[in-house]
Amino acid sequence: MNFNTWKEFRQQAYDCLERRPDALFGLCDGLLSESHARSLPELSLSPFFDHTWSSVYAALADGKMDLERLRRLCVRSVLAEWPIDAPVWIAVDATSLARLEAHTSEDRGAIHRPNLPLCDKPISLGWSFSLVGVLPEQPSSWTPPVEIQRISAQETASEVAIEQLRRLKPLFGKRQVIVLADRWYGTPEMLRACRELGYRVLIRLKKNRKLYRKPVRLHPRGPFPKDGALLQGTRPETQTEPQAQWEGTDAAGRMTTISRWDDVHFQQDRELILSAIRVERASARDTKRDPRVSWFLTLDDVVPLEQVPARYGLRFSEEHVLRFLKQDLRWTAVHVRTPEQFERWSWIVALAFLQLSLARSLGQQALLPWEAKGRPATPRQVRRVMPSLLPQVGTPTRPCQPRGKAMGRPKGFHPKSAPRHPVVYKTSTKQKKSKTTTHT
Repeated sequence: MNFNTWKEFRQQAYDCLERRPDALFGLCDGLLSESHARSLPELSLSPFFDHTWSSVYAALADGKMDLERLRRLCVRSVLAEWPIDAPVWIAVDATSLARLEAHTSEDRGAIHRPNLPLCDKPISLGWSFSLVGVLPEQPSSWTPPVEIQRISAQETASEVAIEQLRRLKPLFGKRQVIVLADRWYGTPEMLRACRELGYRVLIRLKKNRKLYRKPVRLHPRGPFPKDGALLQGTRPETQTEPQAQWEGTDAAGRMTTISRWDDVHFQQDRELILSAIRVERASARDTKRDPRVSWFLTLDDVVPLEQVPARYGLRFSEEHVLRFLKQDLRWTAVHVRTPEQFERWSWIVALAFLQLSLARSLGQQALLPWEAKGRPATPRQVRRVMPSLLPQVGTPTRPCQPRGKAMGRPKGFHPKSAPRHPVVYKTSTKQKKSKTTTHT
């Protein structure tokens, strides 16, 4: 990659901004160059942001983006140097943003927060977002996001993930795409959608989730059974006769046994045929980070048994990029009022990370005295040299035209208070059914 490729990407990204493009693109450059900024107004102090600090909030409030072109640009730039016959591994995950005191922000719901020592309860109020990233061949923080969408209070993470995968499917073309996801996405709806869209999957499964084998008729008379023998991770007596098994050592030299059961299904969707995979590591510590037994679901045998632990381990690269977006790029630290403003800010953060990914191939980075020189560059190290790279690549924005001093508010004007919005609480499916039955 040279500066021309990066310059072309910046021009195309600028063309995707339909309203207030100069302020939005300048905000992205300010985010790339101001590593010490801790708020939105401080980003306006960057020499690459020509507007005043109030233009930051005005751009997020009044700006407009062509998200369809933006997604196409992100996917095309990420897969530009990807081998055409190599499978593309993508990860889907959800993250939350606490907005406990934002009474003027609408559509806030209950979110899960880590129960750290400083937290009284693991439940807070705020917004949730679903992110899809393209995973690298080796675990690292270089997982560029290609799709970001807010999870409304009326939706679930699986429903939003299905919608995102449906939008991304034509952008991947004929490439083989494999989806990696956590156990919260191991639902019949998610797996059914992936099969219909042509995605391959490797999704973690809850241990207590019930699966059933092919039904077998035990008596010559009577109806044919709908479900066969039970297969459940918490019941060892049901884990008999696997169709395939592999024993060996992993990368850490630990003994690993991997078993696969084919032709299993959920009771909620008997026509969806799956394969369940159990990974056993006898020397594991049996903790949340290092479980002794793990279960996975797949639609076919595209991933060999011996590669299942290593391939699923690529999913944790998205955890690293989420931490970088939140800590370094201040993704969740901004204070805006509406969800639409935060969605625009989320795409600005995604564009900034994509530019860091493009600039990585230039081979320039800034190391601190205690950082090793022989290791691959990290996003934080590449970001340190962005103030010197941005003047070389140039900007597609137009020069800022001073407008003079505003007249201010007219005499006697009293602005009204912003409307308050109640918190939206989700109800379970059982409660919805019971309410509908009682009403009818």
